[in-house]
Amino acid sequence: MSSSVQHPPAWAGTVLRWAGAYNVAVAAGAVVMAEQLDARLGATHPPSVLMSEGWHAIAVWMAVMGLGFLLAARDAWRHWPVVLLGLLGKAGTSGWIAWDIVQGRAPALLWWWVAVDAIAWGVPLLAILQGAYEASLARKRTVCPEILRFALRRKTNMGLTLDELSRISPVLLVFLRHMGCTFCREALADLAARRREIEQEGARLVLVHMSDESYAARFFARYGLEDVQRISDPERTLYRAFGLPRGRFGDVLGPKVWWRGFQAGVLGGHGVGRLMGDGFQMPGVFLLFHGEIIRSYRHQSAADRPDYLALVTGRNYAAPEFSDR
Repeated sequence: MSSSVQHPPAWAGTVLRWAGAYNVAVAAGAVVMAEQLDARLGATHPPSVLMSEGWHAIAVWMAVMGLGFLLAARDAWRHWPVVLLGLLGKAGTSGWIAWDIVQGRAPALLWWWVAVDAIAWGVPLLAILQGAYEASLARKRTVCPEILRFALRRKTNMGLTLDELSRISPVLLVFLRHMGCTFCREALADLAARRREIEQEGARLVLVHMSDESYAARFFARYGLEDVQRISDPERTLYRAFGLPRGRFGDVLGPKVWWRGFQAGVLGGHGVGRLMGDGFQMPGVFLLFHGEIIRSYRHQSAADRPDYLALVTGRNYAAPEFSDR
């Protein structure tokens, strides 16, 4: 499965071009009219941001930011560090001026500058950064066909490759969280309960985990899954090949995760163990057939609980967390 590369929307480039032009224009005006601005705005003592030397410093900084915005406009998401620096620069300049106004060292007339930099530019720049972050996550979740073909050569503990198994029958490839995780244990219990139905649909289970093989054999035996083929992937190369990224803090430790953890670990009796593997690695499920990904489930949080049988049968497949190949 592969997904098209996402590109920044046209408005992002437009915002950065206008922001660049605005900064350069204001910087040029500040340099040319520094003394007039001091006189017009009523510079006071002790020296403040308004003194002509201060205007020159602000002008240089705004000009540099403006040029940065203009260059970043070519690809707003790729050049997100420039956007971030520009946003921080505007926040710093606005804060500096606002502090001088509050302290009486600058006239209230300059609140317009603070409003323009903090709101008129701050909001769209934040939106660009959010878009860049979402695009980064999408790229991490993309399965490259060339990498997938290589990944399917990985062998299970029984010596068969994923590609070979997928050409015999559909393979439900389940990537687990670390074995100390409550949700990993819940997933194994769910798989054990639905295993017969999954196999009756013609699919076979293969489990991918981050522990060593000897421990995995004993651990899976607790759930009656000791005979299920599995792959030990402590380096997480197979996880990355299938586009499963490390989660954000909220994905693994957010309020929803804590509540679901209480339900699964305490009320469900699955318990919790010591960390064994990357605690931020996100799990996922893929249905493979003839070397291709037919369906997939990508966890949006560690607390997600997929319907494994629906993934095999295709019934109830319209849920947003599912994705087509």
